[in-house]
Amino acid sequence: MGRAYEYRKARMFKRWDKMAKTFTRIGKDIVLAVKSGTADPNTNARLRVLLQNARAANMPKDTVERAIKRATSKDQEDYKEMVYEGYGPHGVAILVESTTDNPTRTVANVRSYFNKLGGSLGTMGMLDFIFDRKCIFKIKNAGGKDLEEFEFELIDVGGEEVFLDEETNLINIYGEFTAFGALQHYLEENGYEIVEADFERIPNDTKKLTDDEVAEVEKLIEKIEDDDDVQRVYHNMG
Repeated sequence: MGRAYEYRKARMFKRWDKMAKTFTRIGKDIVLAVKSGTADPNTNARLRVLLQNARAANMPKDTVERAIKRATSKDQEDYKEMVYEGYGPHGVAILVESTTDNPTRTVANVRSYFNKLGGSLGTMGMLDFIFDRKCIFKIKNAGGKDLEEFEFELIDVGGEEVFLDEETNLINIYGEFTAFGALQHYLEENGYEIVEADFERIPNDTKKLTDDEVAEVEKLIEKIEDDDDVQRVYHNMG
């Protein structure tokens, strides 16, 4: 069938793999939210917003229901949220967030990826000066909203930056990490439709690399992201 078919097939499998990874990540987040609260989204604000994330990612309803059921099962292992920090090739800072039922296994795996691909795993907190932790909300753009005025309106509940993503036509709101609950409450109380909400780590210092150097770092990042225990990977490549 030729190279074009093989290329399309490879891209299709990569897309499916990315979707599966997203579903796994959201599923683990749901388990943690239910275990720390309730299985009822009406009384569990964190779960409520995660269900929105699941819908935004087109996560099948039965997969979501299985995650909630799993969280309430006595057989469900307790997940722990672990953060690993280190430097990849060419001094690029890499921060790894994981949700695992076996931290010993996870740290051994992550360390081996760094060691094999030109990096080194460091100690927790060593990259605090590079990454700022923020929360982000994406809400539907009803049109006609003065974003500067809206940004000013959100300052009192921890909002820091508001802008329109023209590609998705969603209004993005960045706020302090600790302001997640207050921002969610304000948006819901005032009738804004939250499409997605999450946490991000944003580098305040970036490194410029050549294309070959970027490829080396990306090889390490992809290897880390392939690990089932890993939820998110952040870096400071410019």
